[in-house]
Formats: sequence, C-alpha cells, structure tokens
Amino acid sequence: MNDLCADIGYKSINHYGEQLCGDHVDVIDQSDTSTVIVLADGLGSGVKASILSTLTSKIISTMMAEGLPLEECVSTIAATLPVCSVRGVAYSTFSIIHLIDNDTAELIQYDNPHIILIRDFKASDYPKTEMNIGGKKIYRSTVKLREDDTFIAMSDGCPHAGIGGAYNFGWKLDDIAAYMETLVPAGYTAKTLSTMLVDECNKLYGDKPGDDVTACVVKIRKREPMNMLFGPPSNRDDCDRMMSLFFSKQGKHIICGGTTSSIAAKWLGKPIKASLNFEHSDVPPIAEIEGVDLVTEGVITVNRVLEYAKDYLGENKLYETWNFKRDGASLISRLLFEEATDINFYVGRAVNPAHQNPDLPITFNIKMNLVSELSECLKKMGKRIKVSYF
Repeated sequence: MNDLCADIGYKSINHYGEQLCGDHVDVIDQSDTSTVIVLADGLGSGVKASILSTLTSKIISTMMAEGLPLEECVSTIAATLPVCSVRGVAYSTFSIIHLIDNDTAELIQYDNPHIILIRDFKASDYPKTEMNIGGKKIYRSTVKLREDDTFIAMSDGCPHAGIGGAYNFGWKLDDIAAYMETLVPAGYTAKTLSTMLVDECNKLYGDKPGDDVTACVVKIRKREPMNMLFGPPSNRDDCDRMMSLFFSKQGKHIICGGTTSSIAAKWLGKPIKASLNFEHSDVPPIAEIEGVDLVTEGVITVNRVLEYAKDYLGENKLYETWNFKRDGASLISRLLFEEATDINFYVGRAVNPAHQNPDLPITFNIKMNLVSELSECLKKMGKRIKVSYF
C-alpha cells in the first residue's frame, strides 16, 4: 500500500441560454483507494442532453464500481443509448478514469477529447489500445501512477472554444495541454485547475458558450495530515490532555479562538504575538505562537471558511479571494482545501461567556454546527475527517 491519494475536482458551464448542462460527472468510491470517475457528454444541449449524460455516467460508474467488466458496461450503454438515426452519432460520449488502489489508472475513452496526462509538469503521451465494443471504437489505457500525475478529462466544449473568434478551428488539445502545464506546478487543487480551464474556455466563447463545457481534473498526491483545534474543553482538567493529543499528531497545526490559543501558548510555554501581516478585511487578525503553524480568531473566522467551502463545492467563484488573501479565513482555507488530505478536528465544548451577549448572534449550537457543516463539506472534497470533542 502506497501513501498516494487522488484530489478530484470538476466544473461545468451551460450552453448559452440553457438552464441545464448537457455534461455530467459522476464520482463513485469503491474503497479508500479505488475510485471510478465518469465524464459523459450528451448529444446537443439542454434537457435531453442532460438526461442522456446523467444516464450514461450513472450506469457506467455504478456498474464499474460493482466490478463488472468494461465490455459489459459499454454494451449496456450501447443497448440503452443507441446511435442517433438523423446524425449518425452516439447519443452520449464518455471518458472514464478508474483509479485502482491509488497505484494504477485505467483510462477508457469514447469520442470525447483525449484525456491529457501531465507528468513531471509536462504533457506526456501514454499508450492507447483501440477496441471495438458494440460497434463503438473505445480507447483503453493503463497508467502506473506517480506522485504529481495530473489527468485532465473534458467535454468537446473545451476544444471548441474560440472557433471563428480567437482561433479559426478552436482551442487545440495541444494548446490546452500547454496552458495547463503552466498552472499545474503552482500547486492549485484539482477543483481550482478545472475552474481555471473552464473560465478560460468561457472567455474564448466571449462569455456566451456555444456548447456545454466541462473539465474534470484528477491530481495524484501524497497524503498530508492536518490538525485543527477549535475552542477550549468543557472541563478545565482536560486542557493538558487535549493539548497533548493535538500536538502529538503528525502534520501542521491550526488553532482557532482567543481562549484556545492562550491555553496552547501556556502549554507550550511560548508567548502569543500579534501578527504584522494585518489584512484589512472583515475577518479578525491572526496571531503567532512558536510551534504552531497558524493562530486565528474563532467563530467569525471559521464561519468564513465554511462560506468558502460551500462555494468551492459549488461554482467556486470565490477561489481568487481565498487563494491570494492573507487573512485568517483565507489561510485556513488554503491549508484545508489545498494541502490537507486527512484532517483531525479537536473541538472544545466549553461555552464562551462572551457569546452569551444577547446582541451577538453566536450560540454554543452555532459553534458545534460550524464544525459539523465544515466537516461535511471537507468530506465532499474527498478529505478523511476525524472529529474529537472535549
């Protein structure tokens, strides 16, 4: 068993004037180390395309996750979604990335733009075996995974971007690969990389996409533990135990809350220093304690992190905000969303007397809900989460 894991992110935009996207991405976890990712592109756009792509991705991902052979999956799709009698083309095309034990990637491609592999930060070729299943030409590849391998799957809305405008014949796959080569080394998450690619396509379409556009990025990386302490324990006698457990864990350490950071500073025997990196924003300033990677205010800061997390899972419009700002919420977001793969929360149940002010909209339940909601968001990002209460 290796210590590699997959960071998976995708983003779609609709054909201009359409309410629904004709592309669909499904991600099904077979286990902690094996995952099936399917990107399907329905014929045309709108409601019909959306139904076709959703059916395709659901059928393939479910069947493959259950261990059924590729031939059976594709023949089922061939029988379910026949070729269009008018245009003579398939009702839905698809790209499959099957991660097996975080050691091997099986790529299966039918009529979508070929999946780009960026290895050692350069676009790399990989062997493709042509197969004929149910009258459909399928390309199958097996790639042994390495750290920092990045796979980019897309619907044909990406290479069609800019046709008749910025480019005579659209944005060629080689040019898309060259564009992504400049972004991958910067360490962006899979979600942010897919967002950047789709946003660039949208610009080439003049903000009026002539087709549904979807990009799905899979980044192979090593597991990175992270530890976050939020709130003092309900019983003061548990302070030493809580701090001992928190600081004994491998990985970076984040402390949220004034009282919590005071307890940590006393336990470490180090002073709390106000940070000189003051960001003018509505998020309280951060502090510094020797031996701690990040010290921030509590509820207000974590609430902002939760806002960023919800947006990240949706349209990801705020990624430029938390990616470049230096306030506490942005710094936590970068650590949790971009760096961490395994996150340990240490949550104190003590009731803060300052929060009992009736003029403040903060209650004990809100604090607990913050942790619960943030944990759920991080799980949806593919993180392993463990929450310990004190």
